[in-house]
Amino acid sequence: MNTMRKNETGGAVPVVSASHLRRDYAISNGFLRRPDKLQAVGGVSFEVPTGQTLAIVGESGCGKSTLARMVTLIEQPTGGNLRIGGIDVISASAQEKQALRQKVQLVFQNPYGSLNPRKRIGQILEAPLEINTLLNAVQRADKAQSMLALVGLRPEHYDRYPHMFSGGQRQRIAIARALMLNPSLVVADEPVSALDVSIQAQVLNLLSDLQHDLGIGYLFISHDLGVVRHIAHHVLVMYLGHTVEHGEKEVIFSRPLHPYTQALLGSTPGLSGNGPTRQRKVLTGELPSPLHPPPGCVFSTRCPHATDQCKRERPELHPLQGRLVACFEAARLS
Repeated sequence: MNTMRKNETGGAVPVVSASHLRRDYAISNGFLRRPDKLQAVGGVSFEVPTGQTLAIVGESGCGKSTLARMVTLIEQPTGGNLRIGGIDVISASAQEKQALRQKVQLVFQNPYGSLNPRKRIGQILEAPLEINTLLNAVQRADKAQSMLALVGLRPEHYDRYPHMFSGGQRQRIAIARALMLNPSLVVADEPVSALDVSIQAQVLNLLSDLQHDLGIGYLFISHDLGVVRHIAHHVLVMYLGHTVEHGEKEVIFSRPLHPYTQALLGSTPGLSGNGPTRQRKVLTGELPSPLHPPPGCVFSTRCPHATDQCKRERPELHPLQGRLVACFEAARLS
């Protein structure tokens, strides 16, 4: 798109960029008491270049899905800046937001719950075109048939119902539906976690092939680091709504610097990398409540290397060994 700007390094044009993106929720705390504030995302910055994949990883409750809902315009950010195709989402008009929603599509986690069981596959695929375009019935059917072929399904599948397909086939249909409006970005929220391992590889290969052929950007939400290593170009590690490490996939997987990233990789067989994660690291303790986060580093309550400074001050992201890391002790531990 001509409205997209290049990133600061002059590289690939980002299909989406976020700066200090934040999402807070007011939580009721009784009739006469002031509501508590839950900070689900606490100032995250990233960009997704055209034709590349940024993976967002972290434990359940770290803010991954909230981030996905903001990027897909399901929820409005509380603060920060979000641009899609060079357009500021927060200040965009209703008409601009409607157009932007067509450029950002979502693939859901559960292939069994994301398709209407009362609709035939052809109707499911044609619905986005019927709502958002002026194509006639024949043109819509032709595009739906073409999209079925693109995701590896046969023409006879057009008139069948979702219950007649396997989980892997249903996820292919969900991917086809997401591509019907020719989006520049697909947000995939745990798209293979509900599938058998053998089927996961097929769907991931399909996503990679589609990205290569169509130049789509992916924002890939996952807790499975094996899946992330297969598909991602860049990785952003989140903890309690904050970015703790962000960089190119190979840089982070080969030598993670943040203790949380080290623990994530060290707990996954075959992904321990070099240096500080050769030995298995097991996280102890529970994820703190986002209603009452630690005053210093958000990871300080579970970090084996936490100092008094970590417990008092929150570290900012800073460049170190080819990535961004938010840790006072990262240089010493590397």
